[in-house]
Amino acid sequence: MSVSPMHSAPDDGVNQRRAELAELMKRFAPQDGVYSTAIDTLNIVRCDQPTDALHVVHKPGLCVIVEGRKEVRLADERYVYDPLNYLVVSVTLPLAGQVVEASPERPYLCVRLDIDPAQICRLIADASAIGVPPPKTGRGLFLDRIDSPLLDAVLRLLRLLDSPDDIATLAPLAQQEIFYRLLRGTQGQRLQEIAIPDTQTHRISRAIEWLNTHYAEPLSIDSLAQMINLSPSALHHRFKAVTAMSPLQYQKQLRLQEARRLLLADNSDVSSIGYKMGYESPSQFSREYSRLFGASPSKDIARLRAQALQVDSA
Repeated sequence: MSVSPMHSAPDDGVNQRRAELAELMKRFAPQDGVYSTAIDTLNIVRCDQPTDALHVVHKPGLCVIVEGRKEVRLADERYVYDPLNYLVVSVTLPLAGQVVEASPERPYLCVRLDIDPAQICRLIADASAIGVPPPKTGRGLFLDRIDSPLLDAVLRLLRLLDSPDDIATLAPLAQQEIFYRLLRGTQGQRLQEIAIPDTQTHRISRAIEWLNTHYAEPLSIDSLAQMINLSPSALHHRFKAVTAMSPLQYQKQLRLQEARRLLLADNSDVSSIGYKMGYESPSQFSREYSRLFGASPSKDIARLRAQALQVDSA
């Protein structure tokens, strides 16, 4: 399944703000890479050329593309977005992201802002008199078109990078407005259902966080369901509705991504890493690794290391 946001022609004011954003980002991200900023929760991502798929465990966050184009995969679903569209990840998800349009003249530029569910919950309480769309079930990931008020709030946040003395006071206000605009948007209920305690989706988010901490351990669906106060059938149904995966499939993605990280980080042999991640045999580990990453562990790691050497020598 492929999902793309709706498009409409931006007005001159939107184009002007987008151009200002791009110039700010190029100054603070002068070449390829992911750049942290003086605002702890804000990162700037730049790519000067298309990339291979990068597998990551994505924490809750807002991503706004200012230039370029990107494809994100969640299980078998594809989400494609480009300038002035945004992606929200409301729960921790194993994703594969690939920049599909970028060049040195027009690099891929993306603003990434961490989302704090506790802050979202406080905003919901404060905004109740104004109105937030009612909760609906759905994926823990969605795309939408950015509107002028949200774009203005994002631009104000990035402008603060030029006045670091103002960040401590004004950045929290700008971030609060950004989250408020997301909540008031057409898909604001996706954030609302994750943040409000005791909803079924909030319980699923607790199961997700438990899996992210205990992914190498044997998984008992009955025990996990009991921990979050859902029946096993409700756990399976709601978990798949949010993540596009069953709990076991989700755990498998976490195990394989961590195995890949460990194989890149040290010289441990493939078998020992597979056993560490809970696989009973090297052949099972290699088979599932190849299914996710497109090559056996040894070939995949050799390719990644060769790419890293090319980047270092460039």
